[in-house]
Amino acid sequence: MRNPWLALEAGADAAQRAGALRRAHETFLTGGTVDAPVREVVADSWRRCAGARLAPESMAGVEVDDAGLALRRARHPLARAMPLFRELLGTIADDGAHLLSVCDERGTMLWVEGHPQVLRRAERMNFVPGSQWAEHASGTNAPGTALAVGHAVQIFAAEHYCRPVQAWTCAAAPVHDPRTGRVVGAVDLTGGDHLASPHSLALVQATARAAEARLAALGPGPGDGTAPDGGLLAVLGRDEARLHRPGAGSLRLGRRHSEILLLLAAHPDGLTGEALVRELYGERDVNPVTLRAELSRLRHLLGPLLASRPYRLRHRPYTDYDTVGEALAADDPAAALDAYTGPLLPASEAPGVVRLRRLLENRLRRHLLSGAEPALLERWLCTAGAEDDLEAWEALHGLRPSARTAARVRELSALYGLSPDAARTARRA
Repeated sequence: MRNPWLALEAGADAAQRAGALRRAHETFLTGGTVDAPVREVVADSWRRCAGARLAPESMAGVEVDDAGLALRRARHPLARAMPLFRELLGTIADDGAHLLSVCDERGTMLWVEGHPQVLRRAERMNFVPGSQWAEHASGTNAPGTALAVGHAVQIFAAEHYCRPVQAWTCAAAPVHDPRTGRVVGAVDLTGGDHLASPHSLALVQATARAAEARLAALGPGPGDGTAPDGGLLAVLGRDEARLHRPGAGSLRLGRRHSEILLLLAAHPDGLTGEALVRELYGERDVNPVTLRAELSRLRHLLGPLLASRPYRLRHRPYTDYDTVGEALAADDPAAALDAYTGPLLPASEAPGVVRLRRLLENRLRRHLLSGAEPALLERWLCTAGAEDDLEAWEALHGLRPSARTAARVRELSALYGLSPDAARTARRA
């Protein structure tokens, strides 16, 4: 059975396959259909790129200046794996035909290294440190697609969605935090058609696994982004939180326990029983025994992590809510949108959770609306709960007018009982 992550099967003619892929790429762009010999992982990526309205002539943008790049490198956990990456892949990258690159979990290139002549060629497509290679920004490419699907993958020639990249072939593998399982970035080899072989894919996979083993041996570092004992709490876009704890694996929490853990994470100094009741139940008349029973069951799951008098977490987990907030504080709405996988515990009606949910959504919306970047507004409107955001649709229509955006503005204005002009006037008031 053919390996779906490999670009070419044994014995395939690279030149012939490249021509067939170019024709299939044109067919997709003109008619939206995917023909053989396009692999399913590539077809799915093309559809994501088309859904993001990415132009096939697009090039990666450089989003981080030198000062910002130095800061990101210093704080990133993969900085400690760079000696290993250079040891295993550096000699290959210095041979005049390949590049070694490492990106963060959002697809931002942190390191791009290799022979100066190859680096100069790569600069023509903005394959440089500080550039953004997530799929939504740069189309189908090995590091971006590896991050999107969570698996090592090769991308060969015209499998790249964007034409400026189609002269290259790349193989990349995601790298995980060994303590939390969270993807922290990807390692990549980029070069010519000769990279479309099983050896390059196996090499980047082995390198990624070696990096994870090295990080595990080194222990927590300053760039890891999680409290060593608190773990990682995922609460965005899901009704039931998932807690990843070092040495304890992954734990799926029930809805009430998800709310309690989130609220305690949001109040690191702790909450009294009365305050926690208000955050969970509002003005409802609730017997204190109900809360004590929930906390007793939660303590059974978490062990010594949960303390009392007041109720608090001995080690605060790092949440995906924090990731979005930190990106907004750094004035990086693209990174915030990358981390925003949906509303905070969307099914919860607990007053404290609703308040946190609205706070995050409002902060993110304000940055996106003030930034006036059509691509980011498009992505926001594709997220759960934002489909009917009239103000965002109006902003998008003002920046990139089309029949689709005009129709959507009219539809939502009618839904809310406002004319488009009246809606704008009401918001300015």
